[in-house]
Amino acid sequence: MEKRTIKLLEKAKLLFGKQVDALVRQEEKVRELLVNVGKKINQAGQNQYVKRLIEPVSVFIRMVKSHLNGEHKLSGSTLGLIILGLVYFVSPIDIIPDFLGFFGFADDFSVILAIYAKVKEEVGDFLDWERTQSK
Repeated sequence: MEKRTIKLLEKAKLLFGKQVDALVRQEEKVRELLVNVGKKINQAGQNQYVKRLIEPVSVFIRMVKSHLNGEHKLSGSTLGLIILGLVYFVSPIDIIPDFLGFFGFADDFSVILAIYAKVKEEVGDFLDWERTQSK
């Protein structure tokens, strides 16, 4: 992972780490977060930069839902990182405000991709599991 991306991920942890720690233990709040992520995707879905975020974010949403439903459990660290990414994505308070167009979504994109890369193995396991469920 590129040094700048690691710094951005660390800043995201500083901004939202305590909130994420508390949120992970509150299933109803996590479900509410997933709804808010969906709303943000729908609102900003026409923005070409947000469209690039949709696939990894939608995988994260499916992973969290499967975890909450007890269908496919995630490790605590993976769940925490995914929740961090989703909180960062929906938060109006981040390193670069979203209203700045491309630049505003660049940090969201970087944080999501950094987390996706960090949990790549569990993402792969989940996608493999998901494929077996559709048969």
